[in-house]
Amino acid sequence: MVKISPAFVFAMHPLHISNLMALQATFFKRTFHFSFSARTSRGAMKQRDSWFLKIWDSGQPEVFGIGEAGPVPGLSAEKPVDVNEQLTQLVAHLSNGFDLSAIATIGDIHKRFESMGLCPSVYLALEAALLDLRNGGKRLVFDNEFVRGKSIPINGLVWMGGLDFMLQQVSIKVEEGFTCIKLKIGGLNFEKELDILQFVRRKYFRDQITLRLDANGAFKSDQVMLKLMDLAQYGIHSIEQPLKAGSPFLPELCQKSPIPVALDEELIGVGTRQDREELLDRVKPQFLVLKPSLHGGFHGCADWIDLATTRNIGWWITSAMESNVGLNALAQFVCQYPISIPQGLGTGMIFRDNIPSPLEVTKGTLRWNNQENWDLEEED
Repeated sequence: MVKISPAFVFAMHPLHISNLMALQATFFKRTFHFSFSARTSRGAMKQRDSWFLKIWDSGQPEVFGIGEAGPVPGLSAEKPVDVNEQLTQLVAHLSNGFDLSAIATIGDIHKRFESMGLCPSVYLALEAALLDLRNGGKRLVFDNEFVRGKSIPINGLVWMGGLDFMLQQVSIKVEEGFTCIKLKIGGLNFEKELDILQFVRRKYFRDQITLRLDANGAFKSDQVMLKLMDLAQYGIHSIEQPLKAGSPFLPELCQKSPIPVALDEELIGVGTRQDREELLDRVKPQFLVLKPSLHGGFHGCADWIDLATTRNIGWWITSAMESNVGLNALAQFVCQYPISIPQGLGTGMIFRDNIPSPLEVTKGTLRWNNQENWDLEEED
């Protein structure tokens, strides 16, 4: 894996707006509805709320940056009321003579706002909105190859459901061109989940389809090794968070598991570099699954990536069910790095009322289609 210095990753482009001292900001909330019942081991979801931070120069109100704060109920450290309160404070702060020209890197954003103690999803919205505005208010959070047509390989996500539903979804994903399939497990009868994997492997060999699993901490410590041994016979690439976060058995599991272990929920709330180093050195996982909305925004994920790279730990970025606004920011962030494995950025199709955008999924990849436009009409 190639290591990239933070200075390269977060270099910004020249300013495209003027009169930067006179910033104004606001935020609004939108509710998105799933096009199906999205089930995980934590239960089913039918809708989710996101808050959008909008920042503009009072001299050019048509030029604005926008970022999404999308906490995940039951998973994010923050609650919706926290997001609303912090955005209210942030809007007042930004509108009080903030100098955007003083922001040259993401590190500058971190230093400038660290004392506010912003929760992860709000901090991500701030990063994305400031970078977007700095790059001309064109949804260019990072002006890189993604917005010029570079495709990002992504995994096809298969949600929990009945046996027939999941098998059908796998077949659809393969037909759509996905070569990496991620299945949510841990919420059904385990024998039925094995039946699903057996069916998939009978139909698609491991050189055709890579299988990832996500248990969302569903397995018990006294059963997890036996279950992983059963799962391993189907050629599994990795399993996300087989045990609940904080399990004392996790370091031993990472050493002995027949399937490479990827940490996800385990990373939530680990906010300092020292704590992150201690966690990685103690647990020694094979992969990290990084969600900027949960793990400290771009700055936090860049720190995780740097620490993982020096320890030969693999990683990929996954969305936390953001709308296309957040998904776009994540895709551009990923393209600041060399991409060697599929990313978890295929959630843009899960909402029936997602924000229209240039993002499109084709042949197992996510790309920016310059022929399409954004529609960012606000809703109360």
